[in-house]
Amino acid sequence: MGEFDAIRPYNDAEVPAVLARLLSDQAFLDILTHFRFPRMATTFGWALRPLIAKRLRKEFAQVNCVATLQDKVEFYVDHTIERATDGVTYTGVEQFKSGSAYLFLANHRDIVMDPAFVNYAVYHAGLPTPRIAIGDNLLQKPFVSDLMRLNKSFIVHRSISGRREKLAAYQLLSAYINHSIRTDCQSIWIAQAEGRAKDGDDRTDSAILKMFHMSRKDEPFGEVIQSLNLTPVSISYEYDPCDQAKARELYIRATTGSYTKAPGEDDVSIAQGITGYKGRVHVNFAAPITQSFDDTKQLAAQVDREILGGYRLFPVHYLAYAQWADADPALGVPKAEAVFAKDELEKAKAEWQRRLDACPAEHRPYLVLQYAMPVRNQYRVKAGLSL
Repeated sequence: MGEFDAIRPYNDAEVPAVLARLLSDQAFLDILTHFRFPRMATTFGWALRPLIAKRLRKEFAQVNCVATLQDKVEFYVDHTIERATDGVTYTGVEQFKSGSAYLFLANHRDIVMDPAFVNYAVYHAGLPTPRIAIGDNLLQKPFVSDLMRLNKSFIVHRSISGRREKLAAYQLLSAYINHSIRTDCQSIWIAQAEGRAKDGDDRTDSAILKMFHMSRKDEPFGEVIQSLNLTPVSISYEYDPCDQAKARELYIRATTGSYTKAPGEDDVSIAQGITGYKGRVHVNFAAPITQSFDDTKQLAAQVDREILGGYRLFPVHYLAYAQWADADPALGVPKAEAVFAKDELEKAKAEWQRRLDACPAEHRPYLVLQYAMPVRNQYRVKAGLSL
């Protein structure tokens, strides 16, 4: 057994067997049936599942490596993006060099689509897609684990409770990330903090940065980070398909002090995040950090400045900021009318009002917060203020 077998993505030799296992998994086929034929799945699922399996076996019969699989899957990803967005744009991808690997450290708003949009940008630039960090809390069903590991995902063990076990898991994770970039020359995508930024406040957890160094403690922290080509990534959604659910969670946390997820809640968030309307999406890749930082908190602050400064603000963000009770007049944030064309703004006002109307009154301050926070953060970066 190899050092990283417990967490690594599947390799090319494993692809045919894992695909065969997936296409015989009734839970997986049931989800595909409900996704493809939502009205017929309950009544006729027993007849549709074998047909879907047969079609997929035929379509994927010649797939025997990860790259070929991703070429096949890309068609479906592009189709999903076309249906659920008004277009994806990206900046900064032209700086990446073929034959080099990068550590993409990104803000985190959506469970599946955040890395998917980074993959989309990198893939369409003709570069190898990164390996994706995914928490084991999302891999409750065997077919989900198979799917993600086929698509170059590796496992982050978050459900471990023991201190010694947790330390060993992060040591292994650190070693794998360093090995992937420095030995395999394979880029990595990982979120800047555990869990989505449900309040729209994108901040880097310095513990993540510390983890990158854990397996190379005999080397200076700054040199280790420089060797990984740490690249901050800003993923900007015009509209968040899960914004109502996030507002509800924030309200419950604020009024009761805690929030407990219902069974299957992550599955609902994943489905909504993939298929729900997002408006426009923008992915910005900052330049890799070359400055040497000896302190994780200083590095986290620099990553935050890059991510928040690279976030694309859409009309809805300015509309929400104008309604936000905690807006700071000293920042000099302009009105949306001064930034956007009339037609674009009118369309945004209608969509924003629709979302406000659909949100229970007591949840609305938390809906506004999600869209207003990126405005405050970006203008604080522009003003050179501490975050």
